[in-house]
Amino acid sequence: MIVWTVANQKGGVGKTTTSVTLGGLLAEQGNKVLLIDMDPHGSMTSYLGYDPDTVGKGSYELFMENGRITKEVALSVIHNTKVPGLDVVPASMALATLDRQLGNQDGMGLVITQALQMLQEDYQYAIIDCPAILGVLMINALAACNKVLIPVQTEHLAFKGLERMIQTLTMVARARRRQFKYLIIPTMFDKRTRASITAVKSMRDKYGKSVWASMVPLDTRFRDASRANLPISALAPDTKGVISYKALLAQLLRSTDISQEVLNDRPSANSA
Repeated sequence: MIVWTVANQKGGVGKTTTSVTLGGLLAEQGNKVLLIDMDPHGSMTSYLGYDPDTVGKGSYELFMENGRITKEVALSVIHNTKVPGLDVVPASMALATLDRQLGNQDGMGLVITQALQMLQEDYQYAIIDCPAILGVLMINALAACNKVLIPVQTEHLAFKGLERMIQTLTMVARARRRQFKYLIIPTMFDKRTRASITAVKSMRDKYGKSVWASMVPLDTRFRDASRANLPISALAPDTKGVISYKALLAQLLRSTDISQEVLNDRPSANSA
């Protein structure tokens, strides 16, 4: 299973749109895809047609298992969506209480990792939508993933969230003794405005090849798709937003294939 975590320590930058759109495109390719909502606001949950207040079991319940997550438990929190092959683990406001309840308990940073291990044979991809605050939820999402996707709105004010996110990755990487692969994704790009053009240039000047070579443009059909509880590709497959995310997905899949080839080429521990 390939796991991508979509994160930024600023809201309103396109995290949920990125998660749902990539998930929808992967499902259209015939993959089984699991979306995991880790944000107490439940934006992904609402996007896909569920009410976070009444949806029932979701990501919160995984944390109530005291580190003993079975396959049955993992399957019990999964809900269907309107798209074949695309499922979701919904969020609820109860997630906001976890840092206070569980923040000091051992093993609480690996709850989502354990749940996904139970589902390895059921899904090819999992995409985790993060809250904008560093805490037990984001730590779980980072621990579980192969790559971090960082959507950044192409405006000057979004840079603070990006800087905080990079600092967080550095801090968590140091604590866990692992490096995070990440890709910065410019979103809501408006080629008519100097602000968008300047923002993209500044991102690339500072973060270089860590910034995706293209941008996700402004597209009003994203709002239409969320109202229809569908990924935009299922509603308006030829729109400019879909074309952009298809290009992004193609790059992500290429880099995933290369990483897997490198992994497979490594000598095994028994070959020494």
